[in-house]
Amino acid sequence: MEFAYDSRTVELRDKLSEFMDSHIYPAEAVFERELAGLDNRWAWDSSPTLHRLRGEARRRGLRNLFLPGENGAGLTNLQYAPLAEIAGRSPHLAPAVLNCAAPDTGNMEVLSLFGTPEQKARWLQPLLAGEIRSSFAMTEPEVASSDATNISTSIQRDGDDFVINGRKWWITGAMNPNAKIFIVMGKTEPDAERHRQQSMVLVPRDTPGVRVERAMHLLGYDDHEHGGHAELFFDEVRVPAANIISAEGDGFAIAQARLGPGRIHHCMRSIGLAERAPQLLCARADARVAFGKALSEQGVIRNWIAESRVKIDQLRLLTLKAAWNMDVNGNKAAHSDIQAIKIATPATVQWILDKAIQTHGAGGL
Repeated sequence: MEFAYDSRTVELRDKLSEFMDSHIYPAEAVFERELAGLDNRWAWDSSPTLHRLRGEARRRGLRNLFLPGENGAGLTNLQYAPLAEIAGRSPHLAPAVLNCAAPDTGNMEVLSLFGTPEQKARWLQPLLAGEIRSSFAMTEPEVASSDATNISTSIQRDGDDFVINGRKWWITGAMNPNAKIFIVMGKTEPDAERHRQQSMVLVPRDTPGVRVERAMHLLGYDDHEHGGHAELFFDEVRVPAANIISAEGDGFAIAQARLGPGRIHHCMRSIGLAERAPQLLCARADARVAFGKALSEQGVIRNWIAESRVKIDQLRLLTLKAAWNMDVNGNKAAHSDIQAIKIATPATVQWILDKAIQTHGAGGL
């Protein structure tokens, strides 16, 4: 593993960093005000500022950087990882501007890897262009969905159609009316081998029997800036058999292929957020006086800053190692590394954000 970024990564990092400084950071407050004034609070992608910045990102060649192959920028996981980190410093705005926001990224990867030419033309191309959004409907309330083999939604063949019945929840982005397509995971072969029972089917939002029941709350928030998290019902939903992705029984394997790169994206974006927090912490500590001296002169604050620096660097190296292993040896071989960053990132970033919040006092909340 090389510790220096290659020339293309360096070039893209410089371009993206300049774009963040000149366009993204100055637009954050404007974007938030526009979201607050929307007629439909879930339709975050109707923001004029977002549309303007997307056009600028397209002109600069900074769109769809996450996607390998001919449909995207052709970057490896290791090349894209530092770009995801930079975008993560403005998590509500930058990934959406760059068209690198979940869950669309994973869905575009699935369609790019496993979709038919017809599926790509109808759904992948509009997603790549940022014309529509999408959702990934896997998690269910009745089963432990962290084990995808438990998924119980029924997908039954009926002539030239599939008929879908089931309940899903915590479906990210599904409250957004512009989420025009759902990738639904369910069981087509309940009696097959455990990892061959599941399939994925494309279900347009406006299909009869699809019901967006409600928005769900996360620690008291509805996360409308990302299209919310919805509870969905599928009641005798009928779609053409041609809407299946790959083939019957391939759902579990597709899910694993989808989740690997996504872990890298999420972790690196979180590292970007963790990098921004100490910057704000340090500015606050220099400007705030308590007990006769600046907070930055307090030993506990200095310790938080030092530990934050070490923790971020450790986490970045661990995540880049996972990305490198995926590129060199494949997702399956990198399974342990992917699990490691999934464990380490939330705990580390939470610790750093907590210290930044505390340094800001009540203003941090």
